[in-house]
Order: sequence, then C-alpha cells, then structure tokens
Amino acid sequence: MPRPRKCRRVASEPEVTYFKPAGIPLRELNELEIAVDELEAIKLVDFEEMEQIAASKKMGISQPTLHRLLRCGRKKIAQALTKGYAIKIRGGEYYIKK
Repeated sequence: MPRPRKCRRVASEPEVTYFKPAGIPLRELNELEIAVDELEAIKLVDFEEMEQIAASKKMGISQPTLHRLLRCGRKKIAQALTKGYAIKIRGGEYYIKK
C-alpha cells in the first residue's frame, strides 16, 4: 500500500482561478486544470525566484516533490498556451499556512 500524500503548505488561495484566451467563447474552449499546490510551486520558484530547496521547505515538502509539482504545472501551462486552452485553478492536496 502506498504512503498517504503529504499536504502541501500554500500561502493563500488564489484570487483568480480561471484564465482563458481573449475573443473565444468559453463553450468553444478545452479546459485544463492546474492544482493550487502546483501553482504555489511555480509562484515560489519562477515568480519569487526562490531556490527549489528553500521553496520546498516553505511548502513543507521534499525538493523532489517540489520538482514534480513544477514539472507537471509548467507542462500544463505550456500546453494551455500553445493549444489555446482555458486554465482552471483548483484542487490539490494543500492547506493554508497561518
């Protein structure tokens, strides 16, 4: 039996949870989902320019787990941008850091 997943610590819920290409009706778009913990990993490493080890400590996870979150989240964003998909941010195993 696999180990249960460890919850990831995030600073806050995202204020905006949906992005879509301009000028295309929503009913005509495919949708891609990014988890809140994937977004937090991308925010810490790419936007705040933290090192992966520091970001993983801030999220309460190992560096290899952070790397997997980054790889998966970045792939989804790249796919959405190149194929014109809408991006919905929700889900994942996380809790809000107090």
